[in-house]
Amino acid sequence: MFRKMRRSGQELSREEVLEILQNGSDGVLAVLGEGGYPYTIPLNYVLDGGRLYFHCAAEGHKIDALKKCGKASFCVVEKNRVVPRLFATDYKSAVVFGQARIVSDDAVKRRALRALVEKYSPGCGKEGEDEIAKFWDRTLVIELEPEHLTGKAALKKVQEAAREKG
Repeated sequence: MFRKMRRSGQELSREEVLEILQNGSDGVLAVLGEGGYPYTIPLNYVLDGGRLYFHCAAEGHKIDALKKCGKASFCVVEKNRVVPRLFATDYKSAVVFGQARIVSDDAVKRRALRALVEKYSPGCGKEGEDEIAKFWDRTLVIELEPEHLTGKAALKKVQEAAREKG
């Protein structure tokens, strides 16, 4: 169902893709928006138990889109450095394709929100719990269950030239 990467020599291993997802701070979620147009939105996220979790308001464009169609993709760019003399970019990125849904189980929602607090505000457990409680009724959690993972990096010669540049 998913295409093979055209430039397979630049394809990353599953482990490298998961590392990018684990270490990244933000990415872009893509869903099928109104009128058939793609809708993308940058989001913070956490990878937990092999699934991606996002928090958001209880209403809005992405929520409306996900209620109509759960198919989504999420892209995280680990690095992106232009190498002018090669007319190229030294990059490394990961893309997840899967089914997104609004989490209805309170235990899963709480676990995801705690994981987000730990990722973005480590050591702030008490304050994080207070924040979760304060906004509980106004916060949704979206879970993206991966069906396909892929990642790609720049050609070795571009990576080497970027390192030489300093």
